[in-house]
Amino acid sequence: MTTASNHTNQTSPSEFHGTFPTYPDIPSDRPWLESYERYGLASSIEKPADDTSLLEVFERNFARYGNRDAYICMGSSLSYRDLDTRSRQIAAYLQSLGLKVGDKVAVMMPNVLQYPVVALGVLRAGMILVNVNPLYTSRELEHQLHDSGAKAIFIIENFAKTFEEVKDKGDVKHVVVCSMGDMLGMVKGLVINTVVRHIKKMVPSYSLPNSISFKKALESASAHQYKRPELDQSHVALLQYTGGTTGVAKGAMLTHGNLVANMLQIEAVMKAAFGEATSGEVILTALPLYHVFSFMVCGMYSMYEGCTGLLIPNPRDLDGLIKEMGKYKPAYIPSVNTLFNGLVHHEKFKELDFSNLKASIGGGMSVLPSVAKAWHEATGLPIVEGYGLSETSPVVSFNPMNISEFTAKIGVPAPDTDVILIDDDGNEMLIGERGEICVKGPQVMVGYQNRPEATKESFTENGYFKTGDIGILDEKGFIKIVDRKKDMILVSGFNVYPNEIEEAMTQHPAVLEVGAIGVPSDDRGEDPKIFVVKKKGANVTEKELLEFGKKQLTGYKRPRIVEFVDELPKSNVGKILRKELRKMEGLE
Repeated sequence: MTTASNHTNQTSPSEFHGTFPTYPDIPSDRPWLESYERYGLASSIEKPADDTSLLEVFERNFARYGNRDAYICMGSSLSYRDLDTRSRQIAAYLQSLGLKVGDKVAVMMPNVLQYPVVALGVLRAGMILVNVNPLYTSRELEHQLHDSGAKAIFIIENFAKTFEEVKDKGDVKHVVVCSMGDMLGMVKGLVINTVVRHIKKMVPSYSLPNSISFKKALESASAHQYKRPELDQSHVALLQYTGGTTGVAKGAMLTHGNLVANMLQIEAVMKAAFGEATSGEVILTALPLYHVFSFMVCGMYSMYEGCTGLLIPNPRDLDGLIKEMGKYKPAYIPSVNTLFNGLVHHEKFKELDFSNLKASIGGGMSVLPSVAKAWHEATGLPIVEGYGLSETSPVVSFNPMNISEFTAKIGVPAPDTDVILIDDDGNEMLIGERGEICVKGPQVMVGYQNRPEATKESFTENGYFKTGDIGILDEKGFIKIVDRKKDMILVSGFNVYPNEIEEAMTQHPAVLEVGAIGVPSDDRGEDPKIFVVKKKGANVTEKELLEFGKKQLTGYKRPRIVEFVDELPKSNVGKILRKELRKMEGLE
């Protein structure tokens, strides 16, 4: 069994090997094993050979799916055959720069056709992909470039100014600037670039004299020049940075073995419900591919199954998003609570034809029951929640895809995944007791980039990754997230979980969204305070909500203070940032 000390880190670009994935022996008394049988779920996956990498997966699918659309964006498509050629061109271009296997390449783009081309190009060159949030400030970008040791960056021109403002660019020597219209065809691309640059003025003026355009990078290398590296499961493929809500963002090192295992785990869950029918279907890709949930489900798994990813560059444009959904009728909608909520309350959403919809998959944050109920009523299908983290490739658990109702739980562990709940002293909790969720499985990272101490602290002595999430395991093996360990509110010695408050208060008909934190109290240590976004046209007072809270929650849990806000601070995938709410209160 892998122990914490086995999860060592690498600090040099040349030391790119991790460890082979750990497939734990699952004790026979785990309660979810019975649920596997009930829902037809496999308890394990077929372990890939040690010399398997993502390259074998991609190459198989390029040959198998050929002319099928791999991605669609703004009405233009990219076939698997074209994706094969273009990604080999990018790989050959990177190799022509003198970059080696194990070097880091940053990619800072929204959901445009260039993203999968570049991401696959990096991986096919045997280099390590560093996903970067395009909305980062120059300070945040500087940290990630330094911590990762990236030697090259591909960046959309809309955010090139941010890169220019980075004072110390670390090891970055090669900059490739992409435009929104680069892969949309000559005429459409010219129109899109003109609108983006000159009409919507979405490209601030920048100066990067030593950069090269994406088109020139493609043209400078032939796919035939590509030299295929020899890789195996232990090679690091991805540096996926955590959100940084608990301090400085850390880079989780995910190997080819981690990512391949997670694809196979997801496949097992999907095929239990749909058989081979997932292949060729359209997956809505509104969540950004630089986020680990979308990267795996809408990117890696989508390509593994030969699906078509419907890329949405700007999911905040709900009118445009709904128009695309109406045109392409996705079979799968991976999303987060915020987007589910926004869509289901949009007047045009209910006019859509959902006859092709097979599953709506929730992740990234808890889906509120009120949102799940409205979604089920509108689409005829429940939201199926899953759970994962950057450090776990990301999927840890999933509800069965063929459930008939929303469970308000994150499901049972994925095949070949063991989960335990522990208290602060490391003692394993019993069924029905709260504890920190800890995970062992082949999808768990080898460690944090440049942080051996943080890596060691993140694992128990017997090799389970500590997630920082508090959960409860029921008698059927289903897990319910109670809250983040760091977000607990301590009221008169009692633990109060913000999720519970938020879930209760969104039941009020005038409330759209709620964020809850603890604020100092002379009498109780902390008092729960809620930040409330009202529904459009709704009218409700603080007094009314406080009275509503008394009916929904026991005394120490109910909110004591209400503040109305126009919007809540959120991450790039819509997760409410309680840290930012605490900053608003002067508590951070």
